[in-house]
Amino acid sequence: MDKKIEVLATREEIVRRSPEIILSKMEAAIQSRNRFTIALAGGGTPKPVYEALAKQDLPLDQIHIFWGDERYVPPDHPDSNQKMARSAWLDRVNFPESNIHPMPTGSGNPQVDAEKHDRQIREFFGVAPGEFPRFDMILLGMGDDAHTASLFPFTDALQVCDRLVTVGNKDGEPRITFTIPLINQADCVVFLVAGASKRSALAEVFAPTGDANAYPSRFIQPQGELWWLLDAAAGEEIQKS
Repeated sequence: MDKKIEVLATREEIVRRSPEIILSKMEAAIQSRNRFTIALAGGGTPKPVYEALAKQDLPLDQIHIFWGDERYVPPDHPDSNQKMARSAWLDRVNFPESNIHPMPTGSGNPQVDAEKHDRQIREFFGVAPGEFPRFDMILLGMGDDAHTASLFPFTDALQVCDRLVTVGNKDGEPRITFTIPLINQADCVVFLVAGASKRSALAEVFAPTGDANAYPSRFIQPQGELWWLLDAAAGEEIQKS
């Protein structure tokens, strides 16, 4: 794993820096494989990043959009990660609908929808059962409790190692989420973390030893690059260490 940590002055600097990394990886992937696969994150920090990408002249027909997790709500619900990304980026440009691969949330059964999306991803990448595809990039946020995607502390989803997609649990509310081994197979994982409220969780995630079940972001150790883009409020202690 190639770990890179950048502590930037402000959240706005994260928003400026993130598209540079995304565009660099996009160019390399398209040159190499003629397509770029990226899984998006929800939350407040990524939204302006997507708005910035909407202003770029991108090879949209060669970009495939996925999501690392999704709340179990309809796609037009205000809490939907898909809805946020569409309003901030995808619907602002002429993005091919066939290149957008949202997590299904419509069956009424989160487990059924997780299994459906697992199959969809396998079919897209052409991988057999037991194999894990390699996304070019996965964007992640981190909560104050060190959760990432919908991998929350001490939940069953943390133990799922034989599937690409599973059901997460947030205070009894189901989520659909990528599994840890799928995230860790990625060529590049980028955490976008801002705010002083994240500082104590980051200290636990970056500590030499610790309990990953209590601080799930510790589990994220991709085979490729791992980027942490932190603002000064979140990363002040990391910068000192």
